[in-house]
Amino acid sequence: MSANDLSNLLWRERELLELLVFKLEEEQLLLTAGKSRWLPQATREVEAVLTRIRVAGMERTVEASAVALEWGLPEDATLRSLAEHAPSDTWRDLLSSHLTGLSALTAQITEVRDTNLTYLRAATRATQETLATVGGPAPGYDGRGARTAAAAGSFGHFFDRRG
Repeated sequence: MSANDLSNLLWRERELLELLVFKLEEEQLLLTAGKSRWLPQATREVEAVLTRIRVAGMERTVEASAVALEWGLPEDATLRSLAEHAPSDTWRDLLSSHLTGLSALTAQITEVRDTNLTYLRAATRATQETLATVGGPAPGYDGRGARTAAAAGSFGHFFDRRG
């Protein structure tokens, strides 16, 4: 394992984070278009990308530990620490670039996620308000099998009682 391998893992993680931004923006488009039918599918896709990101993060952590030990740093050195203590300017610049890219993507993901949560809360509130304005209790039967008052009155709208 080497710094090259670490850099490759960091690129892969950045690509996955970009895919997550895309999937979250896709979800946002569905929310703003009122296409709630597709939200479960979009959510599954977001969760699948998150799973891949978790795996990539674990791989990166293992590789970063190996590079840290190779460079004489503590095993739990952060990416920032690796960049600061890199043995050459090339590695310092490359790792700093990865750190900047990962930080920017994380900020972007947070922003899109927060916006999506706002849309979801608004949709939930609108649904609750709509349900609250729908007529009184639904027709039905009580525990003894007799029609409730609401049921007795409403069936007359559906059936001709004249015989």
